[in-house]
Amino acid sequence: MNDLKPAEFVQTMIDVGEAKVKTSTRDLLLRGTMAGIILSLAVVVAITAIVQTGVGIVGALVFPVGFCILSLMGYDLVTGVFGLAPLAKFENRKGVTWGRIMRCWGLVGLGNLIGSLIVAFLIAVSLTGNFSLDPNAVAQKFIAVSTARTVGFENMGMDGWITCFVRGIFCNLMVCLGVIGNMTARTVAGKIAAMWLPIFIFFALVFEHTVVNMFLFPLGMMLGADFGIATWLNFNLIPTILGNIVGGLLFTCIPLYLTHAKTAPAIDAEEKVEAELATQR
Repeated sequence: MNDLKPAEFVQTMIDVGEAKVKTSTRDLLLRGTMAGIILSLAVVVAITAIVQTGVGIVGALVFPVGFCILSLMGYDLVTGVFGLAPLAKFENRKGVTWGRIMRCWGLVGLGNLIGSLIVAFLIAVSLTGNFSLDPNAVAQKFIAVSTARTVGFENMGMDGWITCFVRGIFCNLMVCLGVIGNMTARTVAGKIAAMWLPIFIFFALVFEHTVVNMFLFPLGMMLGADFGIATWLNFNLIPTILGNIVGGLLFTCIPLYLTHAKTAPAIDAEEKVEAELATQR
């Protein structure tokens, strides 16, 4: 058998969550930084494909290549640890505390930000000839997308904030399924297929991903987009992070944990208990 049953891969999820929480500071930062670099390059590939073809779905088809690479290399996205790390606490694994979980989230997120900013600057240099040329078509697309998803939400006020938050929920519902997909198969081909499908869905539906947004919006600002850091944080990154936590933890990992690691008694067992209670009466 090349696939794992849900009860098996959910145990892997718990074990991985524990391992992430107990990973050293250096390794969390390094793995987070490399994940940010690879995912950012995947965004560039996807946007370039959209510009070249004029078809948005093409970008969604190619974007998961970056997610698959970083996952197979054992690098970490903060969106994944949003869902996995708390499972070890729910299982009362030794040494796992909420403080250590927050430390894990913070260090991986910091690494993701560092990697994303490195690539954002280098891509800005590449697209503008070291800032000596006007933005080309790909650069213009980055400007347009980043502006629409910051200034556009800001102009909507609280409705825009809520919209971004909801898109963050849906995003990490899918992304955590992609992270888990890497645990559901024993072959590389099977892992890639299981990861590709949910990541394709999130990108095709333009949901909001914390690490993608750590790259996309700083790049937009470097290329000349007309919005500032405060607008990006308040009307995109903050609601995206909160939505990603809710989506990854409450909508994906906890349901799998409850139904496959903490299963309720089977019907036969319930009937046996009821029968025993009846005889005692």
